Amino acid sequence: MKPMRLIWRAVLLLCLLGSIGLTKAAASENVKLGVLTDLSSVYSDSSGNGAIFATQMAVDDLAAELKAAGIEVTVVSADHQGKPDIGANIARQWLARDHVDVIVNVPNSAVGLAVQAITRAEKKIFLITGAATAALTGEQCSPYSAHWTDDTYTLAHGTAAALINQGKKSWFFLVADYAFGHAMERAARSVVEAEGGRVLGSVRHPVGTPDMSSFLLQAQASGAQVIALANGGIDTVNAIKGAHEFQITQGGQSLVGMGLFITDVHSLGLDVAQGLYLTTGFYWDRNDESRAWSKRFFAKMNMMPTREHAETYSAVHHYLRAVLAENTKDADKIMARMKAVPVDDFYTHDGVLRADGRLVHSVNLAQVKTPAESKYPWDYYKIVSSIEAGKAFRPLAEGGCDFIAH
Repeated sequence: MKPMRLIWRAVLLLCLLGSIGLTKAAASENVKLGVLTDLSSVYSDSSGNGAIFATQMAVDDLAAELKAAGIEVTVVSADHQGKPDIGANIARQWLARDHVDVIVNVPNSAVGLAVQAITRAEKKIFLITGAATAALTGEQCSPYSAHWTDDTYTLAHGTAAALINQGKKSWFFLVADYAFGHAMERAARSVVEAEGGRVLGSVRHPVGTPDMSSFLLQAQASGAQVIALANGGIDTVNAIKGAHEFQITQGGQSLVGMGLFITDVHSLGLDVAQGLYLTTGFYWDRNDESRAWSKRFFAKMNMMPTREHAETYSAVHHYLRAVLAENTKDADKIMARMKAVPVDDFYTHDGVLRADGRLVHSVNLAQVKTPAESKYPWDYYKIVSSIEAGKAFRPLAEGGCDFIAH
C-alpha cells in the first residue's frame, strides 16, 4: 500500500502545482488600462471623456480576438485635474495597488512629465496621447513610452515655417506658463529666427486665465505680423475670443493657434475662428477611413473627435495588437513589438514608432474655413499642405534621449 500512497501523493502534488500554474497564467492574461485624463480643467474637451471612450472603442473592436486568446482587458479612468501632484499620486496608486499595466492619454505636459518619471521607474508602458512637450522623447525620455501626440516641435515648426514662407516674418508669442507653452515657444522661435524672421516679444500667462485682454493688447501693440498662441484648450479659446473683440485680425495681424483643437473651433464658431492656421496629424474629414471612424465616435459622443481622441484609439489598438501577437504583457517585449511593426490605420498609413518612442508620420498644415466655405456640420478645415514624416518631427539625433546610441 505504501507505494500506492506515494503515487497518489505525487499525483495530488502535480495537480496542485498545475492549478497554481494555471492561476498564474490566467492572471497574466488580464490587462488593465488606466486612462488618466482631464475631466475638469482646460483639456476636458480635447481629451476627457472622449479619450476614455476612444480607449474602450479600441478594446471593443478587438474583443473577438482578445476573447479567443483568453485575454481580458479592463479600462479604468481618473481625473488629474490639470495638477502634476494629483496625476503622479494616481499613477503611483494605479501601478502599486491597483495592478494597472498601461497608463493612457494624460493631457497637460507638466502632468505627463511627472507620470513618465513614475512609469519609467516602474517599467510600465505609457501611451502618451495628450501631453505634447517634445521633452517626453528628448532629455526626459523613457524606453517604456510611446508618444502619439503631435508634439511641440511639430506643432510649432509646421505652422511657423509655412507662414515665414508667406512673408510673415515678425512674431509675438502669447505663452501658457508651463512646460507645453515654453517648449512650443522655443521650437517656433528657433524656426522664425533660423529663417530670417524676428521675434518682437512674448508674454506668459497662467494656465486657465479667463481674461486675456492685457496680454493681447501687448501683442497688438507690438505690431508683429503674427501673434502665435502657444497655449491650448480653454486658454486658446479665450485668447481667440479676445483677439476677435479687439479686431486684431481685421487690423492685418495673423493669428496662429499652435495648440488648436477642432472642439475649440466648434466652440468659437467660424465667424470668430476663420483664417486661423494650425498643424495637425489628424482631421476627421480627411478621407473615407477617417470619416467612418469619426462618425462612430460622433454617434456616442455627439462631437467629432479631436486629434487626441484619434491618437488614443490608435495607440491603444497598436498596443493590444502587440499583446495579441506576443501573447504576453511584458513591457520590454511589447515595446519591441510596437516599434518593429508599422502603424497603419485610419489615423496614419505611414506611422513608425521610433527608437525613442516618438511616433513619426506625415502631418497637415490646415486653415480654418470661412462660414461660406463650410458646407456641412464640422466642415471646419481646409488642408493647405502635407508635411512628410521626415520633416514633421525632430530628428532622432537632436533629442538627447539617454538610452539611444548616437
